[in-house]
Amino acid sequence: MDLASHVEHKASPGGISFNIETITAVVGGVREIFLTMFNNYLVQPLQSAGDGGPIIETHVKITLLVLVVIGVIITNDKPIYLMAFSTFKAPDSWKVSHAEIVQMMKNQNCFTEDSIKFMARLLERSGTGQSTAWPPGIVQCLHDKPADRSIEASRKEAETVIFDIVESALKKAKLHPREIDVLVINCSLFSPTPSLCAMVISKFGMRQDIQSFNLSGMGCGASLISVGLAKDLLQRQNRFRGGKALVVSTEVITPNLYHGNERGFLLQNTLFRCGGAAIVLSNSWADGRRAWYKLLHTVRVQSNSEEAYHCVYEAQDSEAHRGVKLSKEIVKVAGKCMEKNMTTIGPYVLPLSEQIPVVTTLALRFVIKTVGKLLKMAGMEKLAAKLPNKKHYVPDFKRGIDHFCIHAGGRAVIDGIEKNMKLELFHTEPSRMALLNYGNTSSSSIWYEMEYIQDHQKTNPLKKGHRIMQVAFGSGFKCTSGVWLKL
Repeated sequence: MDLASHVEHKASPGGISFNIETITAVVGGVREIFLTMFNNYLVQPLQSAGDGGPIIETHVKITLLVLVVIGVIITNDKPIYLMAFSTFKAPDSWKVSHAEIVQMMKNQNCFTEDSIKFMARLLERSGTGQSTAWPPGIVQCLHDKPADRSIEASRKEAETVIFDIVESALKKAKLHPREIDVLVINCSLFSPTPSLCAMVISKFGMRQDIQSFNLSGMGCGASLISVGLAKDLLQRQNRFRGGKALVVSTEVITPNLYHGNERGFLLQNTLFRCGGAAIVLSNSWADGRRAWYKLLHTVRVQSNSEEAYHCVYEAQDSEAHRGVKLSKEIVKVAGKCMEKNMTTIGPYVLPLSEQIPVVTTLALRFVIKTVGKLLKMAGMEKLAAKLPNKKHYVPDFKRGIDHFCIHAGGRAVIDGIEKNMKLELFHTEPSRMALLNYGNTSSSSIWYEMEYIQDHQKTNPLKKGHRIMQVAFGSGFKCTSGVWLKL
């Protein structure tokens, strides 16, 4: 079609004007182009098929198949493999008993007799053992030296822990430091300048183009957050070559000993210990054959209420002593947050027979809640109060998970989760043993538990194909979970 013969040009310099004939001609031209393409690429091939010829030529089929395969590879995330991990084992000079911890507190010359007795009772009920690690800057007060809480002593603790686990993890993974593409370090309460990432990059001579991230203030649940960040960053590496990531999780105790006498702050002095873990991840297909585990899922749930925000809160007491205050509401907040997390991750790990009751319960609770609101709006408060209170259905995660690494936040935390999730004693054994042998090492505790399952547990031995769930909690308040497949 000759569009020029149907178009009336009335454009002035610098402007264009179309009348109805112009628009009609353009629409007609587009329609003719479409009909021509339809005839050439669909009608004629079908007619040739009727004569015994193929609808689509063989080379076209092959091209389409290759394009589909390439599209699937490009759009789908590559699997994340755990190549190796390592945990910090403190030297004997760092290890102290309960009695020595009490004596260290007395040697600070700042605690009242009531505070000392309170911390001693907390230690007795804590579930921690008689040989857990404290930093040398504080342990030295047992030997007639004042405690050293300086930035130099804090950095020395960080170097000792982090350098040891990074070197060990890289050695286990058979990697050179320059092969690492992504570095993520999480440490909640110690964030020096230069950063801990810069410290590691300088020590091990890593590449100048490495992507490094230092996370602070995220509490005991930060390790799986770091793993999730590393996973997302690895997916943006070269699609065909893949990349390597190093995740380091630790907490530095030296500068964070509380020196006041308010009970809400004193728990941190009796529960937390030195520790750390380094994890090597890869999304290279070639590494799958020698990897230890494959990451299946990670879920993070963040509470947004004022109550949740303040239940683990760094602040100063009435005498300006800095510390981390734990609210009495922490158990309730943690329970709600974990419930949401388990509801989110459940569909990924539970069989259908467990998912159906969960969905049914959620639907009934929604209906009852909606009906109750409508009755109250209609002035029928008494009738609304008589509506049944449908409890949450707690699914049996044992049907989808073989091992559990529950953050060793304390004996009460482990007991509560064991009861609510209806776990067996051998499921919580790794958490209890990690708490006994190492104390609450903050974000790295789940890796001490993973190590126990891998190397020591006899009551529920790890086998190929088993799935391990890690669950941790953090300030803010958040609950993180991750599921690994044993390869």
